[in-house]
Amino acid sequence: MAAAGWVPSVAGIALRSLAYKSILYMDGVAAIENNVRLRFANNIRLGDGAYIDYGVYLHATPGGIDIGAGTFIMHGAVLHVYNFRDLPHAFIRIGRDSLIGEYNVLRGQGGITVGDRVYTAPLVQMLAVNHNFEDPDRPMVEQGIRADGIVVEDDVWIGAGAVITDGVRIGRGAVVAAGAVVTGNVAARTVVGGVPAKVLKVMDR
Repeated sequence: MAAAGWVPSVAGIALRSLAYKSILYMDGVAAIENNVRLRFANNIRLGDGAYIDYGVYLHATPGGIDIGAGTFIMHGAVLHVYNFRDLPHAFIRIGRDSLIGEYNVLRGQGGITVGDRVYTAPLVQMLAVNHNFEDPDRPMVEQGIRADGIVVEDDVWIGAGAVITDGVRIGRGAVVAAGAVVTGNVAARTVVGGVPAKVLKVMDR
């Protein structure tokens, strides 16, 4: 896609979109900026009106990356499902009309499901994988990993720099404050913050 990489603005986006249709699945028309890196593009699906900003990196094997209609992936974001341990649920699925903010990192080795109209601020991390370390007699690197997955339901807002750890489910309409480290489930319509995150407010339902 380097031949179209230098072409500015709307013309370049149109040319790149046409070129990318030959290597990934687009359900309609998606906009792709320059300097986007794709690995295993045949496992990537973009919905109609999806937007991939410059400098985004998508690594889509084995389980694929699915980005819904009208969803924006902003510059510098990394969406990564690669693993060398044959984990069965390595994927990333993002719903409609969501926004993944600048320099977010989504590691989907255990599977990440993000709903519709989910907005994340810059530097958010969703890490659906963790190292085992319980055995004091074995080096950590020999103890393997666990990857239970992350689910973020519809209409969630995640503030800048928040970290969502493996095994967490965030309920519909919840808010995660900037800088929070979320290690447990978050109920719907609840505001959480802190390290580790605790309930700050329960919103009217």
